[in-house]
Amino acid sequence: MVSSSASTSLMISPRKLRSDLYSYSYQDDSETPLVVNVLASLIERNMARNQRIAKNCSSPWYMSKDMKKTRIFECHETPDLTIQSYLERIFRYTRAGPSVYVVAYVYIDRFCQNNPAFKINVTNVHRLLITTIMVASKYVEDMNYRNSYFARVGGFTTNELNKLELEFLFLMGFKLHVNVSVFESYCCHLEREVSIGGGYHIESTLRCAEEIKRRQNEERRYNQFAGVLL
Repeated sequence: MVSSSASTSLMISPRKLRSDLYSYSYQDDSETPLVVNVLASLIERNMARNQRIAKNCSSPWYMSKDMKKTRIFECHETPDLTIQSYLERIFRYTRAGPSVYVVAYVYIDRFCQNNPAFKINVTNVHRLLITTIMVASKYVEDMNYRNSYFARVGGFTTNELNKLELEFLFLMGFKLHVNVSVFESYCCHLEREVSIGGGYHIESTLRCAEEIKRRQNEERRYNQFAGVLL
C-alpha cells in the first residue's frame, strides 16, 4: 500500500501534463518530462495486451510471413531495463524534449498501422523506442547527437542502429511529417490517458519510477567514483 501523501505527490493531472509539453524548461538538471511516464504506461499496456492475444492465438502472430519485413527489430539479447527506466535513460543522456516523445508516439502508432503483423513485445520494444526517439529528435530539434551516441545510450552498436533507422524509414514510407493538428490530437490522447483510462496505470508506473530514480542516483555516483564516461 502507498500512503495517501505519497500517492498525492505522484498524481499527474491533464493540465500539468499539457503545461509540461508546451512550457518545459530545458536545463541540465531538469526532471524527467511527465510524457515519459505516460508513454511508458501506454507501451507496457500495449505489450500486455499483445501477450494475452498471442496466448489465445492458434496461429501465433510472430509466425506471420508479414513479420519478415519487421524482423530486424527482433532481438533476443535485450537491455535488462523496464520501459520506464529505458525511456528515462534516453532522456537523461540525450535531453530530448517532451515534444520528441509525442512525435515518437505518433511514429510508433503509424508504424504499427502500416505493419499490422508487427506487435510490440519484450524482444522488439527497446529497438523500436530508441529508433523512433532518435528519428523524432532529428525531426523536431535543431541540434542532435550522432547515431553512434544514440546507439551507446540505447545499448546497441552504431551499425545496428543505422540499419534500424534505414529500415524504419522505408517501412514508414518516409512519411515523417507531423503537422500541428496531428501533434495536438496525440497530446489530447495522452491527456485522456491520464484523466480517464490510464490514471491507475500511470500512478503505478510513477511509484515504480521512484525506485528507478534511486537506482539511477546510485549508478550516477558509482560512475563518478569510477571515472567512467558514457
